[in-house]
Amino acid sequence: MADEPLVLGIETSCDETGVGIVRGHTLLADAVASSVDTHARFGGVVPEIASRAHLEAMVPTIRRALKDAGVAASDLDGIAVTAGPGLAGALLVGVSAAKAYAYALGKPLYGVNHLASHICVDQLEHGALPEPTMALLVSGGHSSLLLAPDITSDVRPLGSTIDDAAGEAFDKVARVLHLGFPGGPVIDKYAKEGDPAAIAFPRGLTGPRDAPYDFSFSGLKTAVARWIEAKRNAGEEVPVADVSASFQEAVTDVLTRKAIRACKDEGVDHLMIGGGVAANSRLRAMAEERCADAGITLRVPRPKLCTDNGAMVAALGAEMVARNRPVSDWDLPADSSLPVTEPHVPGAGSGDSEGPGHAHAHGHAHDHDHVHELSRKNLYA
Repeated sequence: MADEPLVLGIETSCDETGVGIVRGHTLLADAVASSVDTHARFGGVVPEIASRAHLEAMVPTIRRALKDAGVAASDLDGIAVTAGPGLAGALLVGVSAAKAYAYALGKPLYGVNHLASHICVDQLEHGALPEPTMALLVSGGHSSLLLAPDITSDVRPLGSTIDDAAGEAFDKVARVLHLGFPGGPVIDKYAKEGDPAAIAFPRGLTGPRDAPYDFSFSGLKTAVARWIEAKRNAGEEVPVADVSASFQEAVTDVLTRKAIRACKDEGVDHLMIGGGVAANSRLRAMAEERCADAGITLRVPRPKLCTDNGAMVAALGAEMVARNRPVSDWDLPADSSLPVTEPHVPGAGSGDSEGPGHAHAHGHAHDHDHVHELSRKNLYA
């Protein structure tokens, strides 16, 4: 284990400031500072507030992670950060912090993809990913089916949402039901008391001529909202538990049905489910049942690792180090639209493994100005 790469990961794509420390496939620390309560009164994430919260939480969260892991910053073999996709301002805070720490410590810098990180985090739970891995990623911003022959260099999109993502639909339905934000956990709670067959809500994009791996939850959301509106206009009480259960059943039915089909079509016998919605109890139960029936091995991380966190970024960063992937440049951008086909952002000289971070780590020539030396001495010694 001592020979495995020790990597710190920083995640700031939305409203969670996550810092994780991983050695190989072993999780040492997973520190999270969430601003979700601040956003709740607005009914959704406010980008400017999220960015400010990341700025305030960054250094304390990094210090907490290092303390929890029992390691010094100087022990690290690399620093990984979510370069995209996500909220531009929020990403910029994380990328800037990662550059500062990597530069001051003389460590390699790896800008990685948020979606690929959600897949790679399962290595901390169930060991090395099979190759290829079929992944169903479901969150507030993404509903995607991905085939990953190599999580560090080859991730192929099979299907994605054409409108509302699954998590977004949960939030919007919760708002119509006056259940607050975020909607996923509270709908899951009420659904356990309701009848999933009480209301026949539509299953989007499941017809014979529809795209087999794409998702659409906008029509479902609208159907739920109209059903609730009709009840209220008639002066009738809305059965929150039954609505929650029936809506949730429609979402999970579509997600699992398409994921199983993709596995069969591609000849893949493993399915990994990640992203915030993967914490949903009904999705986990239905996926387990359907995978068992289809002879497919299901891999789902524990709920805490499904939501945005630094551990997933560190996990992918450790894999980059282990496979000797090229480091990122100091001008690494925060790319809000970074495609999933780019698991990481290599430097301009990606033909070799030497980037600015490696130059630092290996003691190659570099002009250290006075401020840099003071930073290393005072902040990171």
